[in-house]
Amino acid sequence: MLEFRQVHKAYATPQGPLEVLAGADLTLANGESLALMGESGSGKSTLLHLAAGLDLPDRGEVRVGGEVVSSLAEADRAKLRRETLGLVFQQFHLVPSLTVCDNLRLQARLAGRERPDWTAELIERLGLAGLEKRYPEQLSGGQQQRLAIGRALAPRPALLLADEPTGNLDEGSADDVLALLLTLVRDTGCALLVVTHSPRVAAPLDRRLNLTHGQLTPLATGQDACA
Repeated sequence: MLEFRQVHKAYATPQGPLEVLAGADLTLANGESLALMGESGSGKSTLLHLAAGLDLPDRGEVRVGGEVVSSLAEADRAKLRRETLGLVFQQFHLVPSLTVCDNLRLQARLAGRERPDWTAELIERLGLAGLEKRYPEQLSGGQQQRLAIGRALAPRPALLLADEPTGNLDEGSADDVLALLLTLVRDTGCALLVVTHSPRVAAPLDRRLNLTHGQLTPLATGQDACA
């Protein structure tokens, strides 16, 4: 579902080019979950932006569903994000003028795949039943994060990309949100890539990779990327 082939990415700095990815390789299969770990500034968010087509590599290929992302026009990359990808960010990015129900419907409508039965099921499974008419500011932080996850899953994407999805939550709420995320991903069959600095978040995922010095290396279960 997702593949990086010898991907390089650098940014200009006053001290010269800063290479954050130096020949990175990655594969993520349908239905598989992967945690991407590493210290702050290691390039984790850059890799996620490349996977989403929000940025393009300097060299190498990023493939989503077999398509080379950098070969697509911007309009086609936007279409890919609408129809194939789900995005969950540390900041919830909910539409404040829309209710819980309408926030869920919006992404599915944009993808042309709105299903009232799936929306109703998501509301129930997200623990938001009875809150359908509330606005984001009327929800707790944990409820807002669950809503953000539901919005990303509403179009039933093939690939879900999550950037520190529990970073703003207390430990108890984070565990609940992560368990819900993994359950919904398993039930929908989509692939999941989670960027996190937390071994606790990474532990239940199928695989863990550490990004350091621009390279991706496997992490064994229980190994701390920041140790």
